[in-house]
Amino acid sequence: MKAPLPYCVLLTASCLVLASCGAQPAFAIANASPERGKQTIESYGCGSCHVIPGVTGARGMAGPPLISWSRRGIIAGHLPNTPDNLVAWIVDPPKYSPGTAMPKLGVSEAEARDIAAYLYTLR
Repeated sequence: MKAPLPYCVLLTASCLVLASCGAQPAFAIANASPERGKQTIESYGCGSCHVIPGVTGARGMAGPPLISWSRRGIIAGHLPNTPDNLVAWIVDPPKYSPGTAMPKLGVSEAEARDIAAYLYTLR
């Protein structure tokens, strides 16, 4: 029979779990700003198709809700949810999912990095 974990180990593990529930992004993206990402999301009108927490008026129903984005495992039904894949998807959705309803909007790679940084704060 295994000995129970000491109280200090359980307390430390609990604190780490709780700390991970804060506003820190799930992935750190170099040279990207979640604040700029939120502004970029608003400027491109992403909320007309998606529900996006924290973005004013983002209550669209054409695309999937982006609630708890950082917890999702897949992008567009087949890409692993990684920063590189998310940035590539935002820049050119039809390239990765032909026939998708999400259009290529002319988002630059820098803007996509900021958008991804914002989405990864959504837990």
